[in-house]
Amino acid sequence: MSIQLKHIFKIKSQRHIKKNDSNSNILYEDDGFVKDFLGKYSKMPLEKILANNFIRNNLLKKGDERLKQTLLSYKKYPAHVQEDKYYMARNLIHTANNAYNNARTAPGIKKALLNSFAINIYLKKKESLKRFQNEFGRNPPSFLTISPSKFCNLKCTGCYANSSSKATESLDWDVLDRIMTEKTNLWNSYFTVISGGEPFLYKSQSKTILDLARNHPENYFLVYTNGTLIDKQMAKELADVGNITPSISVEGFENETNTRRGPGVYEKTMDAMRYLRKEKVPFGISLTATKNNADLVVSDRLMDFYFQECGVSYAWIFQLMPIGRADSLEMMVTPDQRVKMFRQTQHLVRDKQYFIADFWNSGCLTNGCISAGKASGYLYIDWHGNITPCVFNPYSPVNILDIYKRGGTLNDALKEPFFVAIQEWQKQYSLDRKVDEIGNLITPCAIKDHYDVMTQFLKEYNPKPIDEAAEIALNDTDYQKGLIDYGVKVQDATDEIWKNEYLR
Repeated sequence: MSIQLKHIFKIKSQRHIKKNDSNSNILYEDDGFVKDFLGKYSKMPLEKILANNFIRNNLLKKGDERLKQTLLSYKKYPAHVQEDKYYMARNLIHTANNAYNNARTAPGIKKALLNSFAINIYLKKKESLKRFQNEFGRNPPSFLTISPSKFCNLKCTGCYANSSSKATESLDWDVLDRIMTEKTNLWNSYFTVISGGEPFLYKSQSKTILDLARNHPENYFLVYTNGTLIDKQMAKELADVGNITPSISVEGFENETNTRRGPGVYEKTMDAMRYLRKEKVPFGISLTATKNNADLVVSDRLMDFYFQECGVSYAWIFQLMPIGRADSLEMMVTPDQRVKMFRQTQHLVRDKQYFIADFWNSGCLTNGCISAGKASGYLYIDWHGNITPCVFNPYSPVNILDIYKRGGTLNDALKEPFFVAIQEWQKQYSLDRKVDEIGNLITPCAIKDHYDVMTQFLKEYNPKPIDEAAEIALNDTDYQKGLIDYGVKVQDATDEIWKNEYLR
């Protein structure tokens, strides 16, 4: 493959900003920048450029300067919000560069990284994107999260999915493969998140998650896994497939992880990380924050251990949401702890240059809530085919199997009034507001931080609870009152930060 770098950085003379876009997907380009940026390298094959450390590092330095200038000059959002985006984008670029540099002896991984961060972003045909924009008047969701199976070899305390070895629910391979094809072709989307259950236990029609990745090489897959199934052979297969990055669940160090996940699990995750490092497979960690480990999961000590000693490339933090087996509000991160986590995560991102995102506290990075299929956001599909706004909002207005039975496509789900209502709230909260009137993006979640709003939507549109725990919560007035009260307290704890440090 002999791709010229000048094609990767295609230049547009206009900024492409749609009024209702939820993300600043701006193509800032000008002929002078192209000539200056590419210079004498413009005619070199991309593979050759990436293989040359000197050239690549020079281009990364120039790209970092342009990225900073681009993001900080965008005035739709507060300057401090744009700073947050810059630091995370900077860290992502350097994370990808390090992974590519580390994968010199792993051709499958090098090819997947090249496709993900260059070819698919800039070179893939945009006809599907234009068709979507003509139909919906906005950009499509950026990705999809799918849990193809509820089956899991562990039974973790407080599991949001209520997974276990007794759970047999699963999507058929044909359905899963069709979903992938449609999200790629209809949304121009090349990133997919796989959750569960334990994804590496999925099997249908003799097909596995590795077969899904092989069947869709244009996509890059982030797979949330407990890590216990990643042995030497699995690591070799992941290296061969190339387009999967495992995100291994830990709760802290050995004691915290084994307490929640079971005896010996931590040791197996350490083995998995060692096998992945040997095969040059980029991987990360996923941490669930509760009131018992909130300080630990964002500590320098823990993050230094995983990033510097274990070789992780990224970390995702999920603050416990009271759904599934986690039906008690008592274990949630407290409002004061949430503020401390927010401060500490900013330190880790800005000062230590770690790629760390908190599903709730990092709302500035995505201009707020990314659920319900908003532009540059996502939808969630579970093992029954239920489509929900997000992984942590267990209410479904439609099932993908029913959509397919009546001859529809994935796009039909985006037209559901329940999802549209959430998208409209997202616009009113932040996307369509004046810059000094934008809602608090530290508390962006429609179900966790604004449950009073979500309660109204649940009553008006009557989406189906996807499990028994969701149905109980829907009719539990104490649960509703407690979650609404939690949102108010978090808002009170963060409003001064938002007003004084962001809006001013």
